[in-house]
Amino acid sequence: MRMLNLTSLLQGVKTVAIAGHVHPDGDCVGSCIGLKLYLETCFPDIKTTVYLEEFPESFCFLKESGEVVHECSADEAYDVFFALDCGDEKRLGDAVKYFRTAGNTVCIDHHISNKAFARVNYIEPDASSTSELVYTLLEEAKVTKEIAEALYMGIIHDTGVFQYSCTSSRTMNIAGKLMDTGIDFSKIADDTYYTKTYVQNQILGRALLESITMLDGKIIFSAIRQKDMKFYGVTAKDLDGIVQQLRSTKGVEAALFLYEVSPQEFKVSMRSNGKIDVSQIACYFGGGGHVKAAGCTMQGSVYDVINNVVEQMHKQLEQVKA
Repeated sequence: MRMLNLTSLLQGVKTVAIAGHVHPDGDCVGSCIGLKLYLETCFPDIKTTVYLEEFPESFCFLKESGEVVHECSADEAYDVFFALDCGDEKRLGDAVKYFRTAGNTVCIDHHISNKAFARVNYIEPDASSTSELVYTLLEEAKVTKEIAEALYMGIIHDTGVFQYSCTSSRTMNIAGKLMDTGIDFSKIADDTYYTKTYVQNQILGRALLESITMLDGKIIFSAIRQKDMKFYGVTAKDLDGIVQQLRSTKGVEAALFLYEVSPQEFKVSMRSNGKIDVSQIACYFGGGGHVKAAGCTMQGSVYDVINNVVEQMHKQLEQVKA
């Protein structure tokens, strides 16, 4: 996939919209805000707007995070629309209307399931994060401390603070350059990745306590229903990190976490330790993601969802044995 040239791409452009996927995570927020700050620094005549759903308060230390638009109520037609960290058009949520009316569309992403849905696509499945890809498009000398904070946050969230196998020498090299701008890298990791609120720890404890293993301990799953979320006073944003914690269970090949978004409808998150390609399973059920981290939305009871997903996981494990 050819790298983009932002200067050529933005020639004569007056307005830009940037958006990421629904339920934005650290990489989504970091890449979107990082790109916005860079465009404002290097292309000051371009009006740039970021559209994202509500995100965790811990991300709000980023410069101009308060300028992010959470409602897509205005009717606008942008010269260029950047879709970041988004595997397909549907994942843009309400911002898709700006994508469809834009003069040009650009997708920057690292999901292996991405089908290159924009007119211009920069997709690199081997990259650790979209924030890493955004950095490769920038002039290093023009990366400010504020831009570096956003991109560094994005990178650490999608690499598990450099623990996951998607971390490469390029990832570490870029992280080092971002650190050289003077960011408080340890505080960013502590405040946005490790620190949990009391209720976040409570719901994590509930999910771990009620987790169940299947296939001789190779699969672990847990489910949180709407009534549980209401009892603890949590939202979907408070459930980040649960599936990763399940995945770290000794002997487990894959972890499955689901939470109820409406009656008989579940958001499903999957993580693999290598033998199972969860992106393949997510695509089978209408979702997408990476080989080791993917998700989808499914209908039915908890048991319907678990049985259908675990059946696909079992098939892959059997193929590995064969």
